Amino acid sequence: MSFNDDPRRYEHLSAIRLEDPDAVARAAAARRRHPGLKYGTQNFIVAADHPARGALSVGADPVAMADRRTLLDRLLLALANPAVDGVLASPDIMDDLLLLGALEGKLVFGSMNRGGLAGLVNEIDDRFTGHTAAALEALGADGGKMLTRICLGDPDTASILEATAKAVDSLAERKLIAMVEPFLSVREANGKVHNDLSPDAVIKSVAIAQGLGSTSAYTWMKLPVVAEMERVMAATTLPTVLLGGDPDAGQDEVFASWQAALALPGVQGLTVGRTLLYPADGDVAGAVATAASLLKTPEPLKTPEPLKTPEPLKTPAKVSE
Repeated sequence: MSFNDDPRRYEHLSAIRLEDPDAVARAAAARRRHPGLKYGTQNFIVAADHPARGALSVGADPVAMADRRTLLDRLLLALANPAVDGVLASPDIMDDLLLLGALEGKLVFGSMNRGGLAGLVNEIDDRFTGHTAAALEALGADGGKMLTRICLGDPDTASILEATAKAVDSLAERKLIAMVEPFLSVREANGKVHNDLSPDAVIKSVAIAQGLGSTSAYTWMKLPVVAEMERVMAATTLPTVLLGGDPDAGQDEVFASWQAALALPGVQGLTVGRTLLYPADGDVAGAVATAASLLKTPEPLKTPEPLKTPEPLKTPAKVSE
C-alpha cells in the first residue's frame, strides 16, 4: 500500500505547535466523545505508544516506527475505519491526532509510564513519565494505561507496583479507566529483560496486578494472547483487552489466536498496535478490517412474526336428546 510521500504533509502541525500551542487543549475540549461502553460490544483500540519507550522495531526492521509522518499516515488510515473505537497513545502522538481531528467519537487512552526504556540498565523501574490522571481528565480521555513488569529478581519491582497502585487510585478518583498491562518478567544473564508468556506466569501477573490500588472498580487488564487462554481469563473478572505485540507467527495464525481468545467471557476487545499498523504485506487497511471482523457485536433484534388472527369459534353441534 502506498502512502503520501510529501515530506511537508504534516508541516502545519509544527506551525500550530509553534504559534498556537493552546490549540491542543481547544481541540480536546471540542472533541465529540465516544458514546459509551457496553458489555457484549467488543472494542477495538489502536496502540501507538511504543516509540516513547524507544521501541521502534517491528519484525526485522529496527527503526520501522521511527518516521513520525509514516506512523501518522498509518494511524489515520486505521482510525478512519468506523470499527476502530479509539487509540492508546503517548502525549506527543495524542496531541498530533487531536490537532488532526482524528479522535472524533473515539475512545482515548493515554500512556502513563514510559520510563522503562527498551534496553535500559534499570528497565524494570518503569517510571511514570507520560500522561498523568489529571492531564487525562483535562483532555476528556477515557483512561490511562500502565505497563507493569514484575521481576522477582529485581528490587525495582516494588517501586513500580507502588507507582501503579497510586495511578490506579488517581484514575479511579476521576472515574477514569486504569488499563493495567502486567507481565512476569525475567532478567537474563546479559541484562536483557524478557516477558514470561507461559500460562502460569501470565496468570500470576494477573493475580498481582488486579489487586493493585485501593479499588478495582475502574481497572481493566491488558493481556497477551498465550496458550490456555481459558485458564488465563478464569483468573479475573475484570474487563480485559488483548494486546498484539510484535509476533513471530504469520498473520493468519495471529488472527486465528485472537479470534479464539475474543470468544472467551470477559474479553472486551483488542488493543493492538504494530501488528496492524505495520503488517508484513503493507496493507494496513486490510489488516485493520480483518481484525475488526473478529469482534463481537450484539446481534440485531429479530422482527417478531405478526400474530395470527384467531379463527372464529365454531358453533357447537346440537347434541341429540
